[in-house]
Amino acid sequence: MKYLAKVYVTLKKSILDPQGRTVERSLHNQGYASVLNARVGKYIELTFEGERSKIETELKDIAENILSNPVMESVHWDLEQVEQAEQVH
Repeated sequence: MKYLAKVYVTLKKSILDPQGRTVERSLHNQGYASVLNARVGKYIELTFEGERSKIETELKDIAENILSNPVMESVHWDLEQVEQAEQVH
């Protein structure tokens, strides 16, 4: 089976986010005063083929040890089965 993993990496709440702060200020300057906070992170898609249980183990290792820095970043992911004929970009 084929699976699509969507991995989200963000700075921990305790870490200052200068990019997020810049986005927030820019939005306020454009008149979007209702925006209270902006945080910037990374979004990564990975396509896997194989047994779901093995993929879940690999994905956890990849996300926590390669795609993120556990000291500064939080990471979570979604894993969904995709059709064999479906093309994932």
